[in-house]
Amino acid sequence: MNTTNVAGAVLVAGALALLNMGCVVAPFEPPSGIVAYTTAPLSTEGGFTAGTKRGEASSTSILGLYATGDCSIGAAVRNGGLKRVDHLDYSYENVLGIWQKVTLIAYGE
Repeated sequence: MNTTNVAGAVLVAGALALLNMGCVVAPFEPPSGIVAYTTAPLSTEGGFTAGTKRGEASSTSILGLYATGDCSIGAAVRNGGLKRVDHLDYSYENVLGIWQKVTLIAYGE
C-alpha cells in the first residue's frame, strides 16, 4: 500500500469521525424514514406506574454537526419538580437526518 492510499484512508476516517461526533443517539434504533417520531419506554423492568407529575428534558442535533441540550434524568426531574421517579419514556424525532431531537420523559411524584 502506498503512502497516498494510506493518507486518503486516514482523511476519510477522520471526516467520518467528525461527522458522527455531534449526533443525538436514541436508546434503540428507531424506525427510519423521511420524518420519524417515536415514543417508547426506556425500561420494562418491574411494574409500570405513572405518577401524577411529568418532567421532560431534551437534546437537539442539527446535521450531526451541532448538538445542544441536557436530556439527563436529573434535568427531567428538575423540570417536572419530581421527588420520585416511577417510570421513564423517551421520544425521538428526526426530519431528513437534518434535525434530530431526543426527549427524556420522567413520570413520578
